[in-house]
Amino acid sequence: MATVEEPVRHRRPDRPNQSEPIGTREPGPHFSRDRPAASEPAVDSGQDGPARGDRIVRCCAPVKGERAARSAGTARERLELLLDQGSFHETEARVADHGSDFGTGLGAAHSDGVLTGWGLVAGRTVFVYAHDPGVFEGTLGETSAVKVHKVMDRAQRMGAPLVSVCDGAGVPVLEGVGALARHGGILRRHARASGVIPQISVVLGPCSGTAAYSPALTDFVFMVDGTSQLAASAPTHVESATGARTALEDLGGTQVHARTTGTAGFTYPDERSCLDDVRHLIAQLPSNNRELPPWESTRDTPDRRCENLLDLVPADLREPYDIRPVIREIADAESFFEVHESWAPNVVCALVRLDGEVVGVVANQPSSQAGALDAQGAHKAARFVTTCDAFNIALVTLVDVPGFLPGPEQEREGVLRCGAQLLYAYGNAAVPRVSVVLRKAYGTAYLVMDSRAAGADLAFAWPGNEIAVTGAEDAADRALPTDIEYADDPEAGRERLAKQYRAELMHPYDAAERGLIDEVIDPADTRRVLIDSLAALHRKHADLPLRKHGNPPL
Repeated sequence: MATVEEPVRHRRPDRPNQSEPIGTREPGPHFSRDRPAASEPAVDSGQDGPARGDRIVRCCAPVKGERAARSAGTARERLELLLDQGSFHETEARVADHGSDFGTGLGAAHSDGVLTGWGLVAGRTVFVYAHDPGVFEGTLGETSAVKVHKVMDRAQRMGAPLVSVCDGAGVPVLEGVGALARHGGILRRHARASGVIPQISVVLGPCSGTAAYSPALTDFVFMVDGTSQLAASAPTHVESATGARTALEDLGGTQVHARTTGTAGFTYPDERSCLDDVRHLIAQLPSNNRELPPWESTRDTPDRRCENLLDLVPADLREPYDIRPVIREIADAESFFEVHESWAPNVVCALVRLDGEVVGVVANQPSSQAGALDAQGAHKAARFVTTCDAFNIALVTLVDVPGFLPGPEQEREGVLRCGAQLLYAYGNAAVPRVSVVLRKAYGTAYLVMDSRAAGADLAFAWPGNEIAVTGAEDAADRALPTDIEYADDPEAGRERLAKQYRAELMHPYDAAERGLIDEVIDPADTRRVLIDSLAALHRKHADLPLRKHGNPPL
C-alpha cells in the first residue's frame, strides 16, 4: 500500500478571546496590500539610475494597436498590484532575444516580452511571470520562453505558488518551430507541477493558441470582463480555415469560459479587483502539497449555534431555497469564497473557514434544477474535490439532491461519465471528509455526494432527512405498478403505497439504523459538529493502493 505523506503542520498561534463579539474579527492579511513599515523591504535607490530607467521603458513600453484601446496596466504595474509593496525581485531583466528578426526589423528588447521573478503575498513567497503586451505584443520567443521555464522550475524546487499574468499573442510566427517547442516546455512544466504547487493564471488580455493552453492547465483561472479572452484559435485562423468571421470575445470571452466551458473560475469588472482576489485566494492555499493551508485567527466562536438554518431551509422537501446563505451561516464570518460561481449553478463549490481552518464545501443548490446533478455539475464538483485533495484542504459536503437529471440530452452530454468522475474524485480523496444530509438524498446521486459508501469519514443528517433509493411516489410507480393499476381507485392506491414506503423505508432514522449515518443532529448544531469532526480528523492518515496513477473517467 502506498502511504500518503502527512503534510507539514504549523504551530497555531494562540486563539483570541472567544467571548469577543461574532463578526468583528480584524481583516486577514489578504484584505490589504499595505504592510507595516518595519517589514517592508528597503528599496535600493541605486537601481533608479539611467540603465534601469531605460530597461523599464523598453520592457514596459506603451501598448499599441488594438490592445491600446483597453484600459490596462503594464506588466510591471500589474505585478505591483499583485505583490506586497516593494517585494518584487525581477530575474534576468536584461535578457534579450538576439535571434532572427527576419522580415520584422524589430531588433532586441530587454526582458524580451515577459517579466519573471518572485515576490511576497501577505509575507509568503510567490513566483511570478507576466507577459508584457508592450513588447512584441507579449509573444514569447525562444529566449523569453526559457525565462519562463526557469521561474517555473524555481517555483517547483522551492515549493512556492506560481502566478502567471497572461496577456500575450503566443508564439511569434517568424521565429519558427524552435519557439513553438519552447512553449511545449511551458505546458509540460504546468503538467508536472500540477498538484505539487498551486498554479494560478490571471488572464488580463487576449490569449490564443499555446498562450491559451497554458492557463487551461493551471488550478485556478481569473479573467476580466471585456478584456480577457482565451481561445484555441485566433479569429484570423478561424477565418482562414472556415471562411467564417468571428470576434475573439465570441470565441473565448469571459462569459464563454465562466458560464459554458468552466475554464474560468473567477471573473471581475476590472484588473484591480481581480488581483485583490488573487491575493485572497493565495492566502487560503498552502505553498505546496506537503503543507496545510494557513490557519487564520477568527473571533467567530466554534460553538456558535446556527438557529437561522431553520428559517433558511424549508421543511417542505419540494420547496427550493438558496444554499449560499446556509453555507455562510455555518462558516466563519466573511470567509465564503465561491469558485466557478456562474458555471453549473446546480452545484456550489466554495472555500470557507471553520474555526480558522480552510475547508472546501461542495453543496447541491436546490434553487437550480431542484438541486439535481447533471453532467456539468458533477464535472465541476469533481474538479473542485480533486483540487482540495491535492492541497490538503478538508472537504465538507452538504447534500440535498433528488437524483441525477434524467433525459436523452443529459445522456448525450455524458452524465454517466461525469458522475463517475465525481465518484472517482471522492473515492480517491485522502483528506478529512464529512457529509451532512440536509433534506433529501436519493439514489445514485446520494452515493456520489460523498456518502458513507463513497468513503466519507463521518456522515450526519438533519432530523427531517429522507435517504432512499428513490422518492416515495416514484417507488410506488416502479415497484408496485400492478397493485396501483388494479386498485379500485388507482390514485388513492398510489398515494397509500407511497405513504407506506415513506413510513417504512424513508423515515429519518432508517439510514442511521443501517449504519449509514453516524448521528442525526440538530440543524443549529451543524457548525459545532463540523468543527469538532474536522478537529478529530485533523491527523487522518490514508493508505492508497500502490500504483503509478489511477485511470479516471476523464
